[in-house]
Amino acid sequence: MKGENKMKGKLEEIISKARYADDTSKYTVKYRDLEEYPEIGLERFIHAYDDFGEPIEIPLHRIVQIKKEGIVVRQKIGWTNQ
Repeated sequence: MKGENKMKGKLEEIISKARYADDTSKYTVKYRDLEEYPEIGLERFIHAYDDFGEPIEIPLHRIVQIKKEGIVVRQKIGWTNQ
């Protein structure tokens, strides 16, 4: 899917820029987790762990929104704030 690849590319660009050229503490990520949409700091998102302390990777297609200092910098098309 062409649009999804563009979204992943843009997300990767934002995350990379935040990690290497900015301050990750300024960013939050909202993602789909079953029927919930938790919002966590980008640093925690990058270094996510399960209940047993094992590292997990949250797929980029689950990200619905990224904010920098409370301002939306990227939002999934068709997603409404829940």
